[in-house]
Amino acid sequence: MKHEFIEKNVGLLALLIIIAISFGGLAEITPLLFQKETTEPVHGLKPYTALEMEGRDIYIREGCHVCHSQMIRPFRAETERYGHYSLAGEQVWEHPFLWGSKRTGPDLARVGKRYSDVWHKMHLINPRDVVPQSNMPAYPWLLKNKLTGEDIARKLEIFRYNFHVPYTDADIAGAKAAVKGKTEMTALIAYLQSLGQALSTKE
Repeated sequence: MKHEFIEKNVGLLALLIIIAISFGGLAEITPLLFQKETTEPVHGLKPYTALEMEGRDIYIREGCHVCHSQMIRPFRAETERYGHYSLAGEQVWEHPFLWGSKRTGPDLARVGKRYSDVWHKMHLINPRDVVPQSNMPAYPWLLKNKLTGEDIARKLEIFRYNFHVPYTDADIAGAKAAVKGKTEMTALIAYLQSLGQALSTKE
């Protein structure tokens, strides 16, 4: 029988599995490339400021995305705890995506403006001062490290020309001055406070 021949031929079976998965993946992914909900920014979405962009890079450098996801799933338990589920239109300018899947800590997709800057500062210096049961490491050096702004204009240019993020010439020209001398703590907090704010504007 044909199926018996295929099952006994490991190489052919593997090839057919790859073909089946490829067609299935194309059938699921291709339509998303043509839907406005997945390719156009939600109303109110703004590009990261130079300071927020620097904060995002610090967030990635320190591995925050390893323990914190940024994608709320459309289930009742998720939305009741974290807020409105994440939309693709919020992520169209994100490169790389920071959705994540591991939740040692809570999801941060809607953390913006939920806490004050002072709370975030205390939390980053010593998380247990504000959340006694926290197992998050402390990041006190972020208070000492200062930004030079040497690369930020180039980063914004790359995002504008490669990823079509609508940065203006003025945004790029003023990027270095906007971040130079500020601490990494200030930048990271600025990034955290920006998360989820586009959807808040829409609602």
